[in-house]
Amino acid sequence: MTKQQQALRNVLDKFRHSNINIILQCLSSTTTTTCHARQAHAHILKTGLSNHVNLTTKLLSLYANNHCFHEASLILDSISDPNVFTFSTLIHAYSKLSRFADALRLFSRMISHARLLPDAHVFPSVFKACAGLRAFKLGQQVHSFASVSGFALDSLVQSSLLHLYLKCDRLRDAHNLFDKIAQRDVVTWSALIASYSRRGCIHEVEQLFYEMRSMGVEPNLVSWNGMIAGFNHSGSYNEAVFVFQKMHFEGFQPDGSSISSVLPAIGNLEDLVLGIQIHGYVIKQGFNSDKCVVTALIDMYGKCACTLEMSQVFHEINEMDIGACNAFITGLSRNGQVNDALEVFRQFKGQGMELNVISWTSMIGSCSQNGKDMEALELFREMQVVGVKPNSVTIPCLLPACGNIAALMHGKAAHCFSLRRGFSNDVYVGSALIDMYANCGKIQLSRLCFEKMATKNLVCWNAIMGGYAMHGKAKETMETFNLMQTNGQKPDFISFTCVLSACSQNGLTEEGWYYFNSISQEHNMEARMEHYACMVTLLGRVGKLEEAYSMIKTMPFEPDACVWGALLSSCRVHSNVTLGEIAARELFKLEPSNPGNYILLSNIYASEGKWIEVDKVRNMMKSLGLRKNPGCSWIELKNKVHMLLAGDKSHPQIDQIIEKLDKLSMEMKKLGYCPNTDFVLQDVEEQEKEQILCGHSEKLAVVFGLLNTSPGSPLRVIKNLRICGDCHAVIKFISNFEGREISVRDTNRFHHFKDGVCSCGDYW
Repeated sequence: MTKQQQALRNVLDKFRHSNINIILQCLSSTTTTTCHARQAHAHILKTGLSNHVNLTTKLLSLYANNHCFHEASLILDSISDPNVFTFSTLIHAYSKLSRFADALRLFSRMISHARLLPDAHVFPSVFKACAGLRAFKLGQQVHSFASVSGFALDSLVQSSLLHLYLKCDRLRDAHNLFDKIAQRDVVTWSALIASYSRRGCIHEVEQLFYEMRSMGVEPNLVSWNGMIAGFNHSGSYNEAVFVFQKMHFEGFQPDGSSISSVLPAIGNLEDLVLGIQIHGYVIKQGFNSDKCVVTALIDMYGKCACTLEMSQVFHEINEMDIGACNAFITGLSRNGQVNDALEVFRQFKGQGMELNVISWTSMIGSCSQNGKDMEALELFREMQVVGVKPNSVTIPCLLPACGNIAALMHGKAAHCFSLRRGFSNDVYVGSALIDMYANCGKIQLSRLCFEKMATKNLVCWNAIMGGYAMHGKAKETMETFNLMQTNGQKPDFISFTCVLSACSQNGLTEEGWYYFNSISQEHNMEARMEHYACMVTLLGRVGKLEEAYSMIKTMPFEPDACVWGALLSSCRVHSNVTLGEIAARELFKLEPSNPGNYILLSNIYASEGKWIEVDKVRNMMKSLGLRKNPGCSWIELKNKVHMLLAGDKSHPQIDQIIEKLDKLSMEMKKLGYCPNTDFVLQDVEEQEKEQILCGHSEKLAVVFGLLNTSPGSPLRVIKNLRICGDCHAVIKFISNFEGREISVRDTNRFHHFKDGVCSCGDYW
């Protein structure tokens, strides 16, 4: 007979020859199990003792502590005249196990059906349940109940109520309550200070910390950790590090929680020296077995671009943890090693590791941000096949991939998924949907998503303005900019970038200057590099190249590649060799490995027939090992995205595409159209130039769409480079001749072709 069986027999013997006191003693024993409780329950029912309140309450408590809530509920239902203690026992057990809804239902039953008034033991459990469910209004009602019944001044009730207000982010109400608490212990002080830290309220934290000590309450490790974690959460990274150092200086030994809270802040500050010191402390104190600490170390090294050290920490892990795996994948992706991240992800999956929603979301986001849009879509499909449910973070990570390659059907499917799962009203999901539809050429659907959003933050406003700007809708952009301010939302630097970009797309010089000047004059902000780049683009495109160059020379900071690139691009449009050479020289210093800058200068020379200079630039590129990025276009047909490369002869339908292009070319020539060979910037014969023009990827994509869709169907094409003038003219003709609406998104903007006219008004 085992010891457990012998113990059970001893208890049963006591029950058989016992009075009430012995049974109570048995039920109160810490060694009594659920099995004992059931035997005792049977004995109580058999001997007719079920109406004894003390016995049934003890039995109920035992069931609740052993998580046997069904039996506990049956006991409660069997009591003819339950008391407050009977209810509070079960309410407390529910709250302790985070079954908050059950706790509140039982509390409601207690005061409505049993008509019992709660006491100081019940209110803390109820407030904890309200906090767990973020049920602030219900918590307020219970607070009023506590005040009327006289228990609101009890220290335990006040402490639990304070935590409710803090959990529900009612910091002002919490502080008002805190001021009324007579006995404030270190837990209460720490909770309030941590909440202010999470808000980034540095002055308030310093003041409260000083007051706490002046009242004779010394901080403990929880106090320090709360401040470190809070400041890190609010983005106050310097303060998080300062508190960590101050804590250590005052003799408090950091624990695993301290270290895992400060390392993300160190990573965001890219303070590698301090990070290495913390790593040394981790090894010395033996924290390298703490999963949270190891994950934080991997994250820190990843943010500091130390992939070697990050990999070393990861491969030294004895027991693999999903958090560390996620941090490692993210670190690789963050440092441009997305292929390695994908390989590691596949290895984890192949080894049978239970990858969670964070793992999949992180990988999808990495692919979206690093040009692997097709892989992101495939991962999203795989994720659902293996049974991992995407969440409200996954969708905003996926949607940029849909927008990047105009995969509208995939984007719509993701939209429907978010509607079914009930998080389409999330502001970040909504903003991503606005952006996705705009990138797919459906600006009307972007506006519809925007209008349907119950809550709009600055990200949403900027998303719709950015969409309008991309589509060349300057009027709508400016109207939305003004509407945003009417609704009480202050613009930020992105808002001004959107409105200035819209002005530059349409050559609105006066409006552009007005918005640029209003940044400092009306909004008390300083213009950023992006705003100067927009103004240089605006001035350059309307031919005011000298004015644009003067603006660059008077900028309050050193111009970056975006600014010089804007000038060089405008010099290409207006064939200005002198300023083009100046801009190119600066770009060669800033971006020596960017082939686009060399190509632009080469094109400026070619447009002027300076073939010797063209050869010099091409030779310079060869010596640096640089190659021109090939023209590439994407088109979505029947739920599948197809990619076409300029001059590609291997496409399975290339013969049909060329045949269709030749027929269209003949029709165009009948109407007097001549190919604009000025856009072939190579020193070759005119006939060869015409053949080169026929191989441009956007033409191939449009004709591929004509061949594989029904007459009258709209076409959407995305191009990785700027659309050339000849292709622009050809697609205008095709839209009229074939009766098609054709949208082409290049690196600059959207071109909507219909009835032989483009939405850009040929200003591009």
